[in-house]
Amino acid sequence: MKIGFIGAGNMGGSILRGMVSRGFNSKDIVVFDADSCKLSVLSRDFGITAASSVAEVCEESDVVILAVKPQILPNVLPELANILNSRKPLVISIAAGKTIQWIEELVGENLPVVRVMPNIAAKVGEGMAAFCCNARVTEEHKETVIGIFEAVGRIIELNENLFPAFTAIASCSPAFTLMYIDALAQAGVRYGIPKNVALEIAAQSVAGSARMLLETGEHPRALADQICSPGGTTIEGVCALHENGFENAVLAAVRASLEKDLRL
Repeated sequence: MKIGFIGAGNMGGSILRGMVSRGFNSKDIVVFDADSCKLSVLSRDFGITAASSVAEVCEESDVVILAVKPQILPNVLPELANILNSRKPLVISIAAGKTIQWIEELVGENLPVVRVMPNIAAKVGEGMAAFCCNARVTEEHKETVIGIFEAVGRIIELNENLFPAFTAIASCSPAFTLMYIDALAQAGVRYGIPKNVALEIAAQSVAGSARMLLETGEHPRALADQICSPGGTTIEGVCALHENGFENAVLAAVRASLEKDLRL
């Protein structure tokens, strides 16, 4: 099975690298990017096939991953419609805000189309993605999608109408979390810890907390309660977070991100 990438920017390149590192045969990966230097580096470093055009990617691939910016797709997809409908590859779009219906309006309704929303943590193999499908997608297609995106993290199937909420809590939250980590580090600096050391402490503490939650399956409140000794330092800090609107600030950030996504 040949997998083609149209676009190899931050996200497309991260997925490609993850696939190769997880054992996908690089000779079965075909890539086109408008940046020929980037394409040459990927070909040299990973042994992928560098295509000369988007049409070549579609002609050579059983799976076509649309990894260009959303605003570029209206210029790319119509010229590919005939090739795609002739070969009928599985089409995977990672274009933010572009629905399956929107893609079908450009290429027709006879293709298996999957919409995937990944997040930036895919760059380090710890991404969180969601996917939804049109009626042409088979269980075998779904297995292919899961295999590709598990190379860079986790992926779940989700109704498309929930994608704005997913975007807010998965795609936007890394920025929120990084701000939280930086705030912790600033507090460390305030009390005498060098910034680079404080950042390492805060980042590892957050990463460890997330792993503990995922691996134990326990409710986050239950895990937090285990850390909060009666009358101790942690519960004092937790109460200060409550008093200063921590949860409300998070809810407001998610709501603002979701509402913006709906306006796009």
